[in-house]
Amino acid sequence: MIIGSRQVGKTTLLREMFPENDDCMWFFGDDLDTQQLFSNMTATRLRNIIGRHTTLVIDEAQRIQDIGLRMKLITDQMPDVKLIATGSSAFELSNQLNEPLTGRKWEYRMYPISFAEMVDHHGLQKELRMLPQRLVYGYYPEVVTSVGDEKEILKQLSDSYLYKDLLALGSIKKPEKLVLLLKALAYQVGSQVSYNELAGTIGLDAKTVETYIQLLEKSYVVFRLTGFSRNMRNELKNSKKIYFYDNGIRNALVSNFANVESRTDMGALWENFVISERMKRNEYGRVWCNSYFWRTKDQTEIDYLEEQDGKLMAYEFKYNSRRKAKLPPSFDQAYPRTEFKEITPYNIEEFLCGV
Repeated sequence: MIIGSRQVGKTTLLREMFPENDDCMWFFGDDLDTQQLFSNMTATRLRNIIGRHTTLVIDEAQRIQDIGLRMKLITDQMPDVKLIATGSSAFELSNQLNEPLTGRKWEYRMYPISFAEMVDHHGLQKELRMLPQRLVYGYYPEVVTSVGDEKEILKQLSDSYLYKDLLALGSIKKPEKLVLLLKALAYQVGSQVSYNELAGTIGLDAKTVETYIQLLEKSYVVFRLTGFSRNMRNELKNSKKIYFYDNGIRNALVSNFANVESRTDMGALWENFVISERMKRNEYGRVWCNSYFWRTKDQTEIDYLEEQDGKLMAYEFKYNSRRKAKLPPSFDQAYPRTEFKEITPYNIEEFLCGV
């Protein structure tokens, strides 16, 4: 399974890896004929359709009813057939796949292009020069390859395309509120989020706000960080921050594509960029760690923490670093032997490239 948001290049990747030929057969979940074909599928009919093909690709698999049971049929009855499926809506696919395919699947997540991938593509020096562009327009493939048309492409993506599967769900009773919630989250990037405050701002109850945010996470638009707390009495234990997987989508939601030199939100943009790129790096590098931020009631904070194999790493993110950042003494005393680094455009490759 390859799962990710729309327009990150899942189909393009698979077409490069598995071109349609005598060995590989493709099905498209958006196609009504494909949906009808799989609706009454039997093992005998499936064998006749697949024939001598050794690889089967199902694109946008979540569109096919009971796709998990159909895929289980293929893996159980035709073990020599390699089955690859893509999906844009993790929440739909998870509901359909987890039980039927337990122990039968490998799941991979795919995101917009990463900083590390662009460094591999054309070198570190060129990508560092492109940082001001990336901070504003992000890394969606079509945005990266369509210089001059970035605003129009991002507007189309942010005007519901990324989350149109969400809008089709019966649980989204007020689609206009979902858009208002996304805009509110975009303005609060890098700040603590209160479901009660968001609810009051957009006119929903706090439980509905939490549900909508969970669905946005499962469609790979946003992700949450929770506050780290173990020892200190004044640590904020239930706090949370919400980030966007792509800076361009965030900026499209607030209609701000101003250059980095004239922006007042550069701290938030830099923080969102670096943390989202770190998430990609950890996912692709199969790095298993817990991610947090840290803050106390007296507003002392650390931007980002990782806990791996019992070891803590603390990071502070500065786009324009005029003063050397230091680990807060209260944190250092409570969690001794924590490593600390400041991440700026001058050492970003240390944080985002390699494992």
